[in-house]
Amino acid sequence: MKEKVVLAFSGGLDTSYCAMYLSVEKNLEVYTAVANTGGFSKQDLEVIEEKAYKLGAKKHVAIDVTDNYYEKCIRYMVYGNVLRNNTYPISVSSERVFQAIAIIEYAKKIGAKYVAHGSTGAGNDQVRFDLTFNVLAPEIGILTPTRDLKLSRQEEIDYLKEHGVVADWKKMEYSINKGLWGTSIGGKETLTSEKTLPEEAYPSQMTATEEKEIALDFVKGELKAVDGEKYRNPVEAIQALEKLASPYAIGRDMHIGDTIIGIKGRVGFEAAASMIIIKAHQMLEKHTLTKWQQYWKEQLGNWYGMFLHEALYFEPVLRDIEKFLESSQETVTGKVIVKLRPYQYILVGIESEHDLMKAEFGRYGEENNAWTADDVKGFTKILGNSLKIYNSVNKK
Repeated sequence: MKEKVVLAFSGGLDTSYCAMYLSVEKNLEVYTAVANTGGFSKQDLEVIEEKAYKLGAKKHVAIDVTDNYYEKCIRYMVYGNVLRNNTYPISVSSERVFQAIAIIEYAKKIGAKYVAHGSTGAGNDQVRFDLTFNVLAPEIGILTPTRDLKLSRQEEIDYLKEHGVVADWKKMEYSINKGLWGTSIGGKETLTSEKTLPEEAYPSQMTATEEKEIALDFVKGELKAVDGEKYRNPVEAIQALEKLASPYAIGRDMHIGDTIIGIKGRVGFEAAASMIIIKAHQMLEKHTLTKWQQYWKEQLGNWYGMFLHEALYFEPVLRDIEKFLESSQETVTGKVIVKLRPYQYILVGIESEHDLMKAEFGRYGEENNAWTADDVKGFTKILGNSLKIYNSVNKK
């Protein structure tokens, strides 16, 4: 009997090559599995399944991890307003671990000797998959043909053509990874420092041009309603917002960052829903949290995003940070009004019973009701004592 290998399969160029190579060259029984993090429609999954069988897969499965991904990761990224380098909502970076967990669990279930992925040797994903596999199932071998053979995309295409595979090779010039929290796009332009992606490289094209005002309702930091419609769970609310906002081509940008392996990396992305949610949530927090809650959330949110990016999801300190972030959301409930426009969104304002601006103590720049002018004079004098002492002692 042939030995079994479970391949993390998306239907893209790299995983298509791996499916064929592992079957033909390594004589393995290939089981393909796509771990859906909310980026694939039913039709998408059917196309992926068809590709898998055409490439010689013994069996193909689709594993939906969307709800698990949201509960154990996305909601904490919202609580922490996580944007890597103040730009990227860590879309693909965060979902890879949850895909890897699903793949390795399936491999253990069917008794596979190997697990495989199509990552190259020059990116972050190889570390995310390898590390997760090694932590959860060190007894299962890891196969990575694209990485081990140092293949170019053209070499992979040539190999597949030689084995009779017919595909839209032009479309495969771009590597697209889509999930609930956003879509990343890699191509020849992202390998440079001076070029940007062409309009046609983005999966979502701009079709909406008329300005639209919507409301987002948060309950304890979680999105529960979009434009007046309540949803059963935040995943559905995120999907609804994406459907409203992506036709405006909102959330497009280029992320430039430091990779896990030490080189600089550049990738394009579109993430309409996640960018709007993070910024709307952050505005609501500015109204409902204290200065020091916001300060420490910013520090821990930044660390949380860093650990996720660096493939350290299983580090226990993340569970500690998650508890802090969840605790901080007790009063983060209210409505945020947002205007959608082509290529941009505007945060208009918020409504919340926890709005700290509504207190009768005073109105900024207008009224001081809870203190007197003399109170401020005395406060300012004491506040400046340490500064006066230092400057008096260290006169130049």
